[in-house]
Amino acid sequence: MTASGCVTVHGELEVVPAATKSEAAKALAAFTTAYNAADKAYDPALDADRVTGSLGAINQAGLKARQKNSPGGNANHRPLELTDATYVIPKKAGWPRWFVADTDSNRDQDSGKQDTRWLIVFLRSGPDAGWRAAYLSVVAPAAVPAFAKDSDGRARPVATDSSELSVAPKDLGTEYTEYLQKGTPDVFAPGVATSGWRDARRTTRQAGFSYQYIDQPLDSGTFGPLGLETEDGGALVFFSSKHFEQQTAAKGLRPPVNADVQALLTGEVKTTLTKERVSSQLVYVPKKGAANGAKVIMLNRLPGLTAAKGS
Repeated sequence: MTASGCVTVHGELEVVPAATKSEAAKALAAFTTAYNAADKAYDPALDADRVTGSLGAINQAGLKARQKNSPGGNANHRPLELTDATYVIPKKAGWPRWFVADTDSNRDQDSGKQDTRWLIVFLRSGPDAGWRAAYLSVVAPAAVPAFAKDSDGRARPVATDSSELSVAPKDLGTEYTEYLQKGTPDVFAPGVATSGWRDARRTTRQAGFSYQYIDQPLDSGTFGPLGLETEDGGALVFFSSKHFEQQTAAKGLRPPVNADVQALLTGEVKTTLTKERVSSQLVYVPKKGAANGAKVIMLNRLPGLTAAKGS
């Protein structure tokens, strides 16, 4: 069969919902089951096929470290429960496809200031791939905005190069890491993970030790940014980054190495210890030209140690 126009193969060109609600629910259930099995045994292999991106990097490294330190498994395992799930499923063409599960976990209090929602982004990289959790953000219920909907009532994904926002999603990783390094571009609202983190670095002092920091964007493949348009014209965006902290000791001293770092360490710590962390961020990005010069608001940051090197 021949055709003069575009041909849809596996839905690559057709704009369709990323998943059905039933598929989304099955993906969440499969992730939770695998997560609990891996956490109970401290075995990264048990959920390796259910995670990816920044969450996958953090999860797998953390389990690897805990497995080395507690080879008998997790004596304090408490099964994770994710309930009251709603699914924000955008329509789009091509791959990857993705959706957000907005859930209530049993890791919080269900009222008051300690109440939280777990937002988990599930990603499917191709027609033969399975659903994997790529991002996890923990936020207060009030921090979850109202999402814009299309004519079919579906969430509206934001293009990574959108010119309608104050910062395009594809640029968030670069602008965040440059801000941490230099203080510019100053597009982020003050907070613990923005101005507060810069201040903490600047004021970190320990006699006999010096500190250096390198920050890099992670913005391709399964680490790429994913965003949803909000009713006010802004967007909720998940994005990733990588951060290095190098501690160098003066003559006669040695950087301290705790058990978690030791489990992921390569090389021998003589005078220098470099820690590598992957981090995922959830931000609200205002629309371009928003009133009062509104800035990007950091809603959650999830970091995790992924490697360490001694020299």
